[in-house]
Amino acid sequence: MVRHAGDFRDCANINISFGGKQIVPTRILGIESSCDETAAAVVVDGRVILSSVVSSQLDIHRKYGGVVPELASREHLRQIVPVVREALLQAGLDFKDIDAVGVTQGPGLVGSLLVGVTYGKVLATELGKPLVPVNHLEGHVHAVFLEAHLDGKVPELPAICLIVSGGHTLLYHVQPAAGNGDGAKRGFDFRRLGGTRDDAAGEAYDKVARLLALGYPGGPIIDQIASKVAASGANFHEKDGLNFAPVKIKGNPYDFSFSGVKTAVLYYVRAHPEFTEEIEARKKALQEGRRKAADLMPLCSPRTLSLISKFQSAVVRDLVTRTLAAAAETGSRTVLVSGGVAANSELRERFASKAAKMNFAVFFPSRALSTDNAAMIAAAAYPHLLAGDVATPDLNAEPNLRLA
Repeated sequence: MVRHAGDFRDCANINISFGGKQIVPTRILGIESSCDETAAAVVVDGRVILSSVVSSQLDIHRKYGGVVPELASREHLRQIVPVVREALLQAGLDFKDIDAVGVTQGPGLVGSLLVGVTYGKVLATELGKPLVPVNHLEGHVHAVFLEAHLDGKVPELPAICLIVSGGHTLLYHVQPAAGNGDGAKRGFDFRRLGGTRDDAAGEAYDKVARLLALGYPGGPIIDQIASKVAASGANFHEKDGLNFAPVKIKGNPYDFSFSGVKTAVLYYVRAHPEFTEEIEARKKALQEGRRKAADLMPLCSPRTLSLISKFQSAVVRDLVTRTLAAAAETGSRTVLVSGGVAANSELRERFASKAAKMNFAVFFPSRALSTDNAAMIAAAAYPHLLAGDVATPDLNAEPNLRLA
């Protein structure tokens, strides 16, 4: 079990006096189980994180090179009770202190979602508290605002939001919902601008990592190796080197496609049998538990290091280019980036440098809040709770739930 503590503020027992009246904070228990992480968190008024606990299934799925849905569901069943109890313990609260329960309704793996939804329904019924269904994607948007609040900032809306992970690559126009108050109280209205037509960006990372025997998940290890290559100042100029041209997409200019860059890597490796020996050496290293960048880099030839670096740069370039183009066309001055791939160091650096030149403000969550977590679910539940958008007894998981 991994605990994400971060800069969480101890306000479990704070009451605020305003105009002679005492304002009691709203404490929401968030539950997230959309894929392979069982998470629970307590968030006050959609802003302040009292606790955030994530139990990762990485070691379970690593041997298969990806998430096995049935195994994920079983592990959620084992972990959800202790994870929720730990979240309450870290927050210094008891079940009776919770004002509402927020739970991920979708999108995600249906078996995984059902564990969280079922537990949330039972818990809310037993406590006599409202249950708030939350769209996982909306949670990722709130993750950015949670992080900004910790830094004393409020991202200006309207904004363009890129949600990029192993399962999603989506672009939204975000503006405040009708009503009074800021985003934490009002929530957001979303308009979908584009999305991937094939592989999600994180999925492409995983497939290329599997092809090159770099381990699972592929995103972090490719990022670490590419970062070290860049830091070393190495410059590879093999004559038959692979260079990725910008992806051209007919129709919607804000759609993405990563199948081509993944397939280009596959064909390049097939055309160079000299890759075989080092790939086998890395497979052996992974079997022996040597899976850190420091373990695998010495087993990578200069050509492989170049390939890894160029692959990442191509993916990052496409994500940044289309997102900033959408911001310019819609007149948005703010860019929000969230999801697991938002933790990528080159993506953060490229957005920061490009956006500054175009006078855009860019906001990322912390790396802990970029990946799946329940703090973002509790935060997203808050404006829905205020609006009375609570679950009915027939609430069910929706694996293909859309945001807009």
